[in-house]
Amino acid sequence: MSKNELVSLSSVEMRRRIGTKEISPVELLDACLERIEEVNPAVNAVTAMCVDRARKEAKAAEAAVRRGEDLPLLHGLPTGIKDLEETKDLLTTYGSPLYRDYVPGYDNVMVGRVRAAGAIVVGKTNVPEFGAGSNSRNPVWGATGNPFNPMLNAGGSSGGSAAALATDMLPVCTGSDTGGSLRNPASFCGIVGFRPSPGMVAVERRAMGWTPISVLGPMGRNVADVCLLFATQVGQHDSDPLSFPLEPEAYAEPWPVDLGSLRVAYTEDFGGAPVDKSIRQTFREKIKAMKPFFRSLDKVDVDYGGADRCFDVIRAVSFLSRYQDAYTNNRKMLGPNIIANYELGAKLTLADFAWAHGEQTRIFRAFQEIYKEYDLVIGPTVGFSPFPWKQLYIEEMDGKKLGTYYHWMATKYFVTLTSNPAVSLPCGVDSQKLPFGLQVIGRFRGDGEVLGAAHAMEQAFKTNPVLARPLPNIAKLRKPVPALKSIVTHPPKLNAKVAKGPAPGAL
Repeated sequence: MSKNELVSLSSVEMRRRIGTKEISPVELLDACLERIEEVNPAVNAVTAMCVDRARKEAKAAEAAVRRGEDLPLLHGLPTGIKDLEETKDLLTTYGSPLYRDYVPGYDNVMVGRVRAAGAIVVGKTNVPEFGAGSNSRNPVWGATGNPFNPMLNAGGSSGGSAAALATDMLPVCTGSDTGGSLRNPASFCGIVGFRPSPGMVAVERRAMGWTPISVLGPMGRNVADVCLLFATQVGQHDSDPLSFPLEPEAYAEPWPVDLGSLRVAYTEDFGGAPVDKSIRQTFREKIKAMKPFFRSLDKVDVDYGGADRCFDVIRAVSFLSRYQDAYTNNRKMLGPNIIANYELGAKLTLADFAWAHGEQTRIFRAFQEIYKEYDLVIGPTVGFSPFPWKQLYIEEMDGKKLGTYYHWMATKYFVTLTSNPAVSLPCGVDSQKLPFGLQVIGRFRGDGEVLGAAHAMEQAFKTNPVLARPLPNIAKLRKPVPALKSIVTHPPKLNAKVAKGPAPGAL
């Protein structure tokens, strides 16, 4: 098998072949490192790396296979960790000049669980500054380009992970999601992103532990890969008051679902989210193509009420809690997105906060009413086609100015407010011949069911050219695009040895 064929395998198939000794972890790591060297200059998805340690771990993983040991779920799989997650002895910048030399002395809970499952951490994946925004560019590492056109946005904030997966640089990558950071880059890059129910994956760095809008979760090239990673991430931890006991093995494979039995509701804009005319038309074409797969597929009205203001307030309060010290002492070192969120929070009153939580509760209860009649809700993941990475965000739609830098993400943050689990599933291309993502939203706490449904849809879509997952042209990406790093103003010191920066949980 050639190296190109090897890296294009799913992580599930890679893991199977490692267990049967058909491939070795060392061979797999070498193939991934070669692909990173060839393609990463074009998309700038992988940032700080720890190659020497990865090689040692791959040799140890190979030896364990030879000894016939019981192998964990991710044994020997090269892995990328989103650069918002602390990784022991590996540079963790959060995309901020404030932490351009920060090398943690510990793995956070999620990273520790992924490592314990046998993953070999190769490096970090790019993000916007502190994960704020859906364009993975920052002054430390530069911008991540879309694998289908490197001059376009890869999405964010898990854009580096999405691009690394789409280009077969790494088979396993982690992500996180507040207003769509797992779903938006998955849609833009043609992979699968899953926002789990709050509490499924423990989040120790959440500043306000009882506020469920921010979650950690998996990404993958297909739903089975997502399930494999998800099973290693889930479970209770004392650092997260929302987490609860789970049986990880229950999520290691997609649950069986009969598409023909499903009653599915669909919406073009979730009751008022910005969705471009061309995306609406594309979505209608997808609906027509997939309708025969389900028992029923009906358009529904979604009442999201004051969702925009509600999300503004809850998000801003979270930023106020997390970044007060940085804003007070190092405002000049912060980017415009962080400053905008913090200053909005500083103007809010307790009455605003109380209203927002009350409105979120109303939105949650109204959304659950749909599931009395339907099994799933589907809609566009993103209301816009990928746009140039030099454009920080979408400012207007159809001549009308949007409200905030993240208003164009409303198709996702409306769903965030409900706390229902949601998958972004690759679903062909849009009118620009760029990846189109279908957002598949399950019942409250129905994580296994929605992943199973998404897997069944994925299998049905494979043979339909309108719905099948698109693939980037890797050959074209072997020519680097230096402009991707043009906004770098604070390059990190890659030889940093001493841990500096926040105490555990400070971010």
